[in-house]
Amino acid sequence: MLIKNILIKKGKMKKYYITTPIYYVNDRPHIGHAYTTIAADIAARWKRLQNNEVYFLTGTDEHGAKICQSAQAKGVTPKQLCDEMSGYFQEAWKLLNISNDGFIRTTDKVHEETVQMIMQKLYDKGLIYKKQYEGLYCVGCEKFIAEKDLDENGCCPDHKKKPVVQSEENYFFKLSQFNEQLIDMIENPANPNHIDVLPEQRRNEILGKLRLGLEDISISRAALDWGIPLPFDNSQTVYVWVDALINYVSAIGYKDNKKMFSKYWPADIHLMAKDILWFHSVIWPALLMGADIPVHKRVYAHGFFTINGDKMSKTLGNVITPAQLVEKFGVDPARYLAVSLIPFGPDGDISMEALTKKYNVDLANNLGNLVSRTNKMAEKYFEGKVPKTDIEDNLTKEVAKILNNGYGLSIENMQFHKASETLQQAITLINQQIEQDAPWKLAKTDTKKLADCMYCYFQATDLIALHLIPFMPTLSEKIWQLNGGNGNIIDVAKKYFEDKQLPKEGFSPSDTKLGKFEILFPRIQNGNV
Repeated sequence: MLIKNILIKKGKMKKYYITTPIYYVNDRPHIGHAYTTIAADIAARWKRLQNNEVYFLTGTDEHGAKICQSAQAKGVTPKQLCDEMSGYFQEAWKLLNISNDGFIRTTDKVHEETVQMIMQKLYDKGLIYKKQYEGLYCVGCEKFIAEKDLDENGCCPDHKKKPVVQSEENYFFKLSQFNEQLIDMIENPANPNHIDVLPEQRRNEILGKLRLGLEDISISRAALDWGIPLPFDNSQTVYVWVDALINYVSAIGYKDNKKMFSKYWPADIHLMAKDILWFHSVIWPALLMGADIPVHKRVYAHGFFTINGDKMSKTLGNVITPAQLVEKFGVDPARYLAVSLIPFGPDGDISMEALTKKYNVDLANNLGNLVSRTNKMAEKYFEGKVPKTDIEDNLTKEVAKILNNGYGLSIENMQFHKASETLQQAITLINQQIEQDAPWKLAKTDTKKLADCMYCYFQATDLIALHLIPFMPTLSEKIWQLNGGNGNIIDVAKKYFEDKQLPKEGFSPSDTKLGKFEILFPRIQNGNV
């Protein structure tokens, strides 16, 4: 099922609330974190170009036993460790030019107070009760795990370690009573509280598990200081995963800014990796229903990465960081490559060799060559200006047809690789037209036709630049400036995406002086870091 395209009514702003998961601070950011965050950023930037009022949230998850253990091993307090690690994520997103509107930390006072408010509400409604519980607990996941969910060796399938038996008196949430509601909400698009769980394969897995029946879940831990105390029993802290999920409402004012909360909630989409889809498509909506809060609209889970066929791990030394991507490719190319190499949904394999090859093919050879050759020919034949012409620009119209036929819908559906393929198809069309026209020959035989052709190349490339904004916000503007684009690129893009009308005078009007040329995408020879 495709995500429903949102129609923009002229003159009326629609809201769009998009989130990444909040990342656990037991490790520094790597390419998996970057993949989800860049994807969310591209979607957010695209929605802003559609004149949506966007709120894009990311952040860090900072409670739990693993944080205590890591802090103790480093000889620092849990808060000191969280401050340091959260800082690394904020630095990484700044480096990658992520345009998030909010950054939530689960150690923020407003978040802790919001969690306690919701826990109290659930308790007052009789949805939380206390009982003795004994079960298998995975320390790596920080959750109880059912025996049926273990692998053939009796280990957690994610951490490959056997869970330990834990017995303690905890508070439980009555998840079981939401079973049938959740099935209908996920399965039935006509349900007014429908949650679109994507991709389809994952949705079917969630429905299959729901049909087996739900059990009540533990929502607190005893004897764990590093967490948010339950408001009705300070001897226990809120289970880290329940605490973490509530960030999506605490960050937009559920507790103390009702105007903001009512403006942005429910969330339009939660993005995440597949290992936490259950929490977002089952536990989270049940908590929301229990607290009388509207449920979010959709969740979309991507797969896991391997690096050169191996699981990413510090031991193997194959972790790729955002800084490494930027150092090798530059900020905007790193953004483009991270989400265009692998479809958003299935598992995939990444290597520096594959990233380098795609960089050279898509960016250096195709886009970079287009910008370079048009600017150099204009410098050579037209004194560095956009040529004058009275021709009807059919090339830009053809480029517009390609881009209108799938680019925006691909981003709406989180299919960033398809959006990039559409971009490359449009760029290739312009390059092929240049080869067919052979302007270097026209310069000797037909200067009028040469001017006509060159003018069209610039307008078509400008249209490419408008569509590059979500992927490469800085380089798209640089291309616009090199080509002598008229006006602020964001303003022009918003107007174009609203009415889809090509300006009669062109994006780069005749006789406009071009910007100072520079090579935007130098070829990279070595595939290694």
